[in-house]
Amino acid sequence: MWLIRRVYCRTFQAAFRAALPFLPYRNPKIIPSVAGVADVCRKKKVDSVMIVTDSGIRALGLTGFLEKTLKEADISYCIYDRTVANPTIWNVEEARELYLAHGAQALIAFGGGSSMDCAKAAGARIVKPGQSIHQMKGLLKVHKKLPLLIAIPTTAGTGSETTLAAVITDSEKHHKYPINDFSLIPRYAVLDYHETMGLPRSITATTGMDALTHAVEAYIGNSTTKETRMMAEEAVHLIYQHLKAAYDDGTNKEARSGMLKAAYCAGVAFTKSYVGYIHAVAHSLGGQYGTPHGLANAVILPIVLRMYGPACQKKLAALARNAGVVEREMEDQEAADCFVDWIRKMNDSMEIPRHFPEIQEEDIPVMASHADKEGNPLYPVPVLMDKRELEKIYYEVKGR
Repeated sequence: MWLIRRVYCRTFQAAFRAALPFLPYRNPKIIPSVAGVADVCRKKKVDSVMIVTDSGIRALGLTGFLEKTLKEADISYCIYDRTVANPTIWNVEEARELYLAHGAQALIAFGGGSSMDCAKAAGARIVKPGQSIHQMKGLLKVHKKLPLLIAIPTTAGTGSETTLAAVITDSEKHHKYPINDFSLIPRYAVLDYHETMGLPRSITATTGMDALTHAVEAYIGNSTTKETRMMAEEAVHLIYQHLKAAYDDGTNKEARSGMLKAAYCAGVAFTKSYVGYIHAVAHSLGGQYGTPHGLANAVILPIVLRMYGPACQKKLAALARNAGVVEREMEDQEAADCFVDWIRKMNDSMEIPRHFPEIQEEDIPVMASHADKEGNPLYPVPVLMDKRELEKIYYEVKGR
């Protein structure tokens, strides 16, 4: 990266870090059970809601208890269940139209990160009908209070129930980009392990590694705070304890509950301290090929940590020690290496591939350009990379 651009990026990041204590971050209020949703609606004088989910979740009957709870409380509801794995502008617009047609007063995002992203973006379009999704991309373009938004995660990984981000795909241009605004943070998050009990093993694995990526990128970046470091350490400790157990036995209540807490903690950490190039590359793969976000992060994470090398070694070692992944007496280099080895072993044990050989070389320059625009100057990464340097990541991920 050219020196002038490098200075600009670091100056931008330093200014943002200095502003952190003064920015309107907030953590969602936690509701321990789906049964508490109706109480919140009554308290807020809401008698009509829209549930945003996907067809798979609805077909499994996972929304059944929520629907029963709303009916018993005489709260009218409609359901938008056409959200796709990487929610599109079309999803957002269709959800918005249903919300308005039903006369809803609140949004309940039920599912994984895709459902939550769709609900957040739909909420933004509801309060800003004259502004397109494309015009909202980037940082602080919404700046208007959304309708009441309650997030009910059915996966333990995305952390979307805590974050100010919604990631939307422009399916025509094969481009995936984030919308970031404080108003997108849900008002309430329902952390009910019962809603994750039916999660397939593959989704348990990839969403769990997604949470790990959030915690790691937040921790090794240059915009950490005491709170975000503690949250990231807690998240990694919980993932180390519970992810494999949840993968091996999906009915393990302690593991499911632990992973929900891990996802929440990781979400708080990266909302305030941001992520890095792992996410930027993952978003571009999602936009180009529809690669599920958690899967992309899982594959990319150990590759990029190795590429960062000494620049993140000290922080990675501290994270590994404080989270209990390695012994406290280990030297930095050994601890950092062991941590990356643990990530590799976790991926292997959950049948997550090491590479994506299907990446087409002719697509790499365009994807790297998207990652460059997303990551720079916003993400406070250990090592700054421009478009050409980012292209090397794609070749490593391809396994060339």
